[in-house]
Amino acid sequence: MTSGKVKTRRRYDAQFKARVLAECEAPGASVAKVAMSHGINDNIVHRWRQLAREAGAVAAPVAPVATTFVPVTLPAAARARAAGDVRVEMRRAATTVVITWPRTALAELAVFTRELLR
Repeated sequence: MTSGKVKTRRRYDAQFKARVLAECEAPGASVAKVAMSHGINDNIVHRWRQLAREAGAVAAPVAPVATTFVPVTLPAAARARAAGDVRVEMRRAATTVVITWPRTALAELAVFTRELLR
């Protein structure tokens, strides 16, 4: 019994492969994460890397992505809460737990949260 679907191999152009390989060469980059971000299996990227090494090709460096920070104005209630307490909201299935904790006791909040999630 067949599903009626015809499996075809996806083809990637040389420019796409070069871009993926260059991302893999960035400091701290993970081949698996790069592959996943492009929706492809990491085994394919490992094979591309092997073929590139055998051919003696060198990946072009990736230009760093500029990060832009946008100022956000908080409403007065949020500013007051930000100055005093920490509000943690945890959801698990249909249950939501909201915890308000004093900012002066953040170490204790970490211990409490670790024990709660155990």
